[in-house]
Amino acid sequence: MTFFAIDNLTKRFGGLTAVNGVGFELRRDQIVGLIGPNGAGKTTLLRLITKILKPDTGKIVFNGEDITGLRPWDVVNRGISGTFQNTRPFRHLPIIANVMVPLCSPRAKSRGEWVKKIENKALDALEFVGISDMALEPASALSQGDLKRLEVARAIATEPELLLLDEPLGGLNPAESELLAKSIRRLHKGGRFGRLHSEGPAVLMIEHKLKELMSIVDRVIVVDYGEIIADGTPAEVVKNPKVVEAYLGGGHAALAGDAHAAA
Repeated sequence: MTFFAIDNLTKRFGGLTAVNGVGFELRRDQIVGLIGPNGAGKTTLLRLITKILKPDTGKIVFNGEDITGLRPWDVVNRGISGTFQNTRPFRHLPIIANVMVPLCSPRAKSRGEWVKKIENKALDALEFVGISDMALEPASALSQGDLKRLEVARAIATEPELLLLDEPLGGLNPAESELLAKSIRRLHKGGRFGRLHSEGPAVLMIEHKLKELMSIVDRVIVVDYGEIIADGTPAEVVKNPKVVEAYLGGGHAALAGDAHAAA
């Protein structure tokens, strides 16, 4: 059975084709980086998968089911959850309450008897991303970096099978970025979070902090102008001529340096 696949996914905004016939498959045992220059179509692709946007053409399959026509909350309840660049917390609610909201979803309620104490699970999620000490403060008190960590906590609270992350390290300092990157890897490997089994979620992750990204991913997909131009291991991708061309102007040098540092 196919775990996750998209086929011929296309999205146009007027005369602009943001995603152009994209197709690939993911396995449950993978962490995959999605990179490319600004405006390449990465965020649009994640929004199509989560059903925030509707594709013009194409198909999305998850656990053998065609989910192309589902609504965003249906996708979450199937086991796909994610974060986005623009954080939108309930700013006047305590931080822990922000995580308790997704725990009221049908999927979260079905994950076992222990989730009846949803505040305990919410606190586990906040501890996992490193902000449990701020649990009772209003979300409006968080820095931009900590808001990103809150977004990750909310996403993992439903115990997704596929976790989509749009620049989760944005706004974090180097030490915080390294810590969260390692936590994502640990989560994928089934590390401690609430009632996780030995197998954690697959991860599809957009990130511009390439050193941290390259240190945890198994595979990298590169998009440019809405199309996939490379797909392989980090070492293979940085040597790809199309990737070199896409990152001309200094980006490729940074890409190559970060891949080497992560090796």
